[in-house]
Amino acid sequence: MNEVLSQDEIDQLLQAISSGEPEVEDYTPVNDTRKIKIYDFKRPDKFSKEQIRTVSIMHETFARLTTTSLSAQLRSMVQVHVASVDQLTYEEFIRSIPTPTTLAVINMDPLKGNAILEIDPAITFSMIDRLFGGTGQGTKVQRDLTDIEQSVMEGIIVRILANMREAWTQVIDLRPRLGQIETNPQFAQIVPPSEMVVLVTLETKVGEEEGMMNFCIPYITIEPIISKLSSQFWFSSVRRSSTTQYSGVLQEKLSTVEMDVVAEIGSINLPIYDVLNLRVGDTIRLSNVKVGDPLTLSVGNKEKFFCQPGVIGKKMAVQVIGKIDQTESEEYEELSVEGDETYE
Repeated sequence: MNEVLSQDEIDQLLQAISSGEPEVEDYTPVNDTRKIKIYDFKRPDKFSKEQIRTVSIMHETFARLTTTSLSAQLRSMVQVHVASVDQLTYEEFIRSIPTPTTLAVINMDPLKGNAILEIDPAITFSMIDRLFGGTGQGTKVQRDLTDIEQSVMEGIIVRILANMREAWTQVIDLRPRLGQIETNPQFAQIVPPSEMVVLVTLETKVGEEEGMMNFCIPYITIEPIISKLSSQFWFSSVRRSSTTQYSGVLQEKLSTVEMDVVAEIGSINLPIYDVLNLRVGDTIRLSNVKVGDPLTLSVGNKEKFFCQPGVIGKKMAVQVIGKIDQTESEEYEELSVEGDETYE
């Protein structure tokens, strides 16, 4: 079948004919280069780029919390940070991790299903060595954990899961629980091999030992909250939680702030001439105030209460007898005081 000429090639040919006999050397075909993205129907993408980015932000918080908690527990410098967040099939994840390894099956309550936390053997044995009083050197021998070592790792993983719960607070009240620890990845089939998962890879350094921690979450597990994995929902949740978290502290601090409270008998407008001629003993008539009228009690620069003057012991005092109706809506909650209080 002959090749079909493009419009550019036809234009070049017509131009050559109009100018004379065309030569083969002068005729150059136009290269049509197009970027083609390969799509594998066997492993369709189920996480959008925005959802992947939100998962990365969540686990950056998790990495900071884990750095602090493990440093305190191991009494050694620990560094944890997010290396990558990818989506792949569960079979690809299982094939990518070594055997034996430390592989914890995590119950993601209240979500249905499990997740996997895999810790590199070099990191595992370094942490165990630190807790046993050693220098934190890992072992080069690939072997399974003993019963005592497995019990020690359970304590470490439980602390890591506490950090995970705090990092997920903005999305869901997650209560992760440790199920069991496996050393052979083939024994941890929590979902079918073709199921899509999101894999969070954390670069971890304990002392001089470096390795990876992998957190594998199947799509079917987080599908009920997939709509919450968006930047808009995440940042709005952060703002709400920040306001709620610090409102009690702010109210406690504000309750100790001293403010000016002024009891005002009345006011009158005077010309500058009369003000300059005021002398001791002069009487100023308050035309708008009658004997027996209540005074106005101002808090700061706002008129808040009606009061009446009196005496307590040898000191002047005022008694609050009513509240001034506020026409404007207040932007803050007033601090209520139970019982009758006397302030001098």
